[in-house]
Amino acid sequence: MSGSQPNPYGTFPQDSQSPNFAPQDSAKPKKKKRGFLKWGVGIVAVVVLFSAFTNNDDDDDAATTADSADTNKSVDLVAEAEAETEPDAAAGADANADTAAETPNSDAAGVDDNVSKEFQNALRSAERYLDFSSFSYQGLYDQLTSEYADAYPADAAQYAVDTVTVDWNEEALESAENYLEFSHFSYQGLYDQLTSEYGEQFTPEQAQYAVDTVDADWNAEAVEAAESYQELMPMSGTELLNQLTSDYGEKFTPEQAQHAVTAVGL
Repeated sequence: MSGSQPNPYGTFPQDSQSPNFAPQDSAKPKKKKRGFLKWGVGIVAVVVLFSAFTNNDDDDDAATTADSADTNKSVDLVAEAEAETEPDAAAGADANADTAAETPNSDAAGVDDNVSKEFQNALRSAERYLDFSSFSYQGLYDQLTSEYADAYPADAAQYAVDTVTVDWNEEALESAENYLEFSHFSYQGLYDQLTSEYGEQFTPEQAQYAVDTVDADWNAEAVEAAESYQELMPMSGTELLNQLTSDYGEKFTPEQAQHAVTAVGL
């Protein structure tokens, strides 16, 4: 990072100045006619006061020296910390620069500069379609080339479906889940819908994966179908059973259809 770093040790202490002590006037002993002894006592008192005053100045000098030493020590510690921090900051900046250099631009990911702009747009359209819904390989190609949709040239659409990153099995599974959320289907009916040229146009292998993997209760699907028929028109139990199992109807197994007929009370 550039710019000044906040000082981890706070504000440097300012140079301490020695307190100014105004020398106090020593009291002069008054001359009294008390004899030599009193003069001796006065001289001793003057000596004591002089010594005390001298010691006080020495203490102030010592305190000033100690404060200066502490200040110098703090400055040395801060200088040492900054010296240790600067290489780390420089190393971090170098690491960030290396990472930025190694990381490709996400907008440029998947874009081949060797193909035309229209090819690139077709690929982007394919990616957006797959983000929005489920498509088979053929279904996506038809969508890209349809005159009612994107109307890309055949070669651009072919490039897109061949280049786009996608798992077609998972697309088939997602499509199966969407169908079961929207309506009722039997196992065979869902498979036919996924492979139909009028439906999703998945390959047989992809559709098989979807119907084998999807989380579905086929008995419950049969009951839902039976209830829908009952709401649409009155039927006998036999007629409803035939409709549920017919190849032109729902294509449930006989066991699933019978379970449904019984469930609706016929």
